[in-house]
Amino acid sequence: MIEGNLLKFNYYRFTCLEDLLKFLYENPDSKLLAGGTDLIVQMRSKKIKPDKIVDISRVSELRYIEEDKDSIKIGALTTIEELKNSVIIKKWAPPLWTAVKDFATWQVRNIATIGGNICNASPAADTAPPLIVLRSKLRLRDLKGQRLVKVEEFFKGPGETIIKDGEVLTEVVIPKYEEGWRFSFIKLGKRVSHILSIVNVAVGLKRAEGKIQDIIVALGSVAPTPIRSRSVEEYLKDREATYENIDRASLEVVKDIKPISDVRASAEYRVEMSKVLVRRALRECLTS
Repeated sequence: MIEGNLLKFNYYRFTCLEDLLKFLYENPDSKLLAGGTDLIVQMRSKKIKPDKIVDISRVSELRYIEEDKDSIKIGALTTIEELKNSVIIKKWAPPLWTAVKDFATWQVRNIATIGGNICNASPAADTAPPLIVLRSKLRLRDLKGQRLVKVEEFFKGPGETIIKDGEVLTEVVIPKYEEGWRFSFIKLGKRVSHILSIVNVAVGLKRAEGKIQDIIVALGSVAPTPIRSRSVEEYLKDREATYENIDRASLEVVKDIKPISDVRASAEYRVEMSKVLVRRALRECLTS
């Protein structure tokens, strides 16, 4: 039992994934601690009062960046700084690399993990839209097995995911993209970095014979979860790859977003900036 001036909780630490899964099977109400950049803040503000804290930061099996023939695999405990410094991520996951290179401060990047950023389920998470446009999947494991889920299907609401009791996010799987794809990530905040996004946009676009053959558009901080703008995608797919079509398509984003007003921006501002950022990101893909 650890006691502080704010909370009392039981603390456990594991270095082996199998032992961790066994413990979570028997103690499904536990809260996982990786980098702690979100959990500790929530505990200090008393938004959550966990009875059991499980430190997984030393489970080395979950910290890696690997490349095989078809995909890139990232362990859930890989830090944001490690992603930023990875030539594999820069080559095969360019929108993710763009998102992490200006992620918070270097002190935070050295302890924050990609798994923690995803599982925190913030609507403003900068890693989520890039992972969506890269068609990434998340590997979830418990004592009885594992499953792969699409990133866009992982979030249920602010701070809510589809993770079941006893499950752990162990890996992010990013399939290698085909030749012809272009990507962009743009973040709008009160500063370029070190702050939560007012709006963030990721785009993946594949052009062939003058037309937009395939496209994925994802946004954050404009709905209860990171979302795809299927209205923009449907408008542009198989159309001529022109600035005029892109400008018209960017207006379609309002059909998919449901922003709120908060201390960072009004809902109306987010609507307007969503249109602007989608247009800019699409244009970047067209000219790159």
